[in-house]
Amino acid sequence: MTRFKLDRRTMLRGMLGGSVLTLGLPTLEAMLNDNGTAYADGRELPLRFISYFWADGINIDRFEPTETGAGWQLSEEMAPLAPVKDYINILTGLQNPSTVAKTHHEGMTVFNGYDYIDLGGLDSDAGGPTIDQVIADRIAVDSTVRAIHMQNSKRVSTDGDGGTTALGMSHRETGGQLVPQPPQTNPQIVWQSLFGNFAQPIDTRAPRVRVLDALREDASRLRQRLGTVDRQRLDAHLTAIDELEQKIQAVTPACQLAPEPTQTNEDVGGEEPISEVQQVMAELIAQAFICDITRVASFMFKRFVSGTVFDEVNATEIHHSASHSNGSETYHDGIVYSMDKLSQFLQVLMETEDVPGESNLLDSTIVYASTDCSTGFTHSIERQPIILAGHGCNYLAHPGVHYQATPWNSDLGSPNAAGSSSDALFTCLKAYDATATSIGGGAGESTSVISEIIA
Repeated sequence: MTRFKLDRRTMLRGMLGGSVLTLGLPTLEAMLNDNGTAYADGRELPLRFISYFWADGINIDRFEPTETGAGWQLSEEMAPLAPVKDYINILTGLQNPSTVAKTHHEGMTVFNGYDYIDLGGLDSDAGGPTIDQVIADRIAVDSTVRAIHMQNSKRVSTDGDGGTTALGMSHRETGGQLVPQPPQTNPQIVWQSLFGNFAQPIDTRAPRVRVLDALREDASRLRQRLGTVDRQRLDAHLTAIDELEQKIQAVTPACQLAPEPTQTNEDVGGEEPISEVQQVMAELIAQAFICDITRVASFMFKRFVSGTVFDEVNATEIHHSASHSNGSETYHDGIVYSMDKLSQFLQVLMETEDVPGESNLLDSTIVYASTDCSTGFTHSIERQPIILAGHGCNYLAHPGVHYQATPWNSDLGSPNAAGSSSDALFTCLKAYDATATSIGGGAGESTSVISEIIA
């Protein structure tokens, strides 16, 4: 008997009060091929990507697992990741290839493979596009929202670190310039960015598109009067307008839209609601992935050198300040807490069904997670840990392995690390673009994959 097939974009339709109603559907078995490995029309199932940042480093001797390969065990500071351990590949011993030092800023090279641009003092601009944006260039063409950028803790640098490197973790190359993608801390605004356009009546779309056309014409007239730099900035803005038009014209996604959250990330009694915000943000990303509204996200747990205090573990000291005290238990507790919040985030993805009865979102996603230094009190960029969660449709090893570039001997101190953190970037990129030949630039450029973590 021929199995019933259903188009991915099928929607339920009805009438209420004379108005036409439509309701999207989640991924159903009838939409898939006989093996459940692709849609019935031959299109591949979505492959998603998230970059995730936690700040101010780790304690190497309490964070790096002792065992390597498939038989590795969670370390003391990685223990909260136990519920998602099978989905974890942990990379240690890699060298961040940044050639300039400013403390914390150079650590962000782990997300792009480029030296930062020194602006003097504690200010710098990012030197190249980040991995999330490079991947978005490859896979975001079929999504309504090219990428979404979120942040949990609202606290800023206590030392006045400035420039785009400190502003956020995501940077896009467009219109001939590098444009920072500031993360949003308010879940309601994130919801509006992802789902707000689909709450508008269909008959309002055409007039709104005409308004955008008029804006484009006006901008074109203005462009003729601008200098070179301003024209570049205007061109980047026009690119954003084009993407907004795509949002407005997009059909309702094939899923049930997420309800607008009540959480706004406001302090309660002077304390940040970190766990609540972490849960809501993760759920918004998960629902946006299921709806195929976006396939790329970045998430900044907190900024480096920020004034964040982890009140939920009864900390009274700023986490960054604690990182400067060698052996501080407050710092250790903060690292464990940071891993607990990462685990909370990953568990939402793992518990969200993707293909019915077959897979969850961690099966179709790679989460690239890292920090801005290795040992917090030294600001070292040797041995920065990289956690790759999820296996990206069987691209990465599952269950995951511990890949260590250089054996660690705490009695001898830090050896010269072998291998570049940019190799991890390139390994991830190849999952989304098999034809890619490199990532990063200058000393940070990589053309090598880490074969030990590939399935």
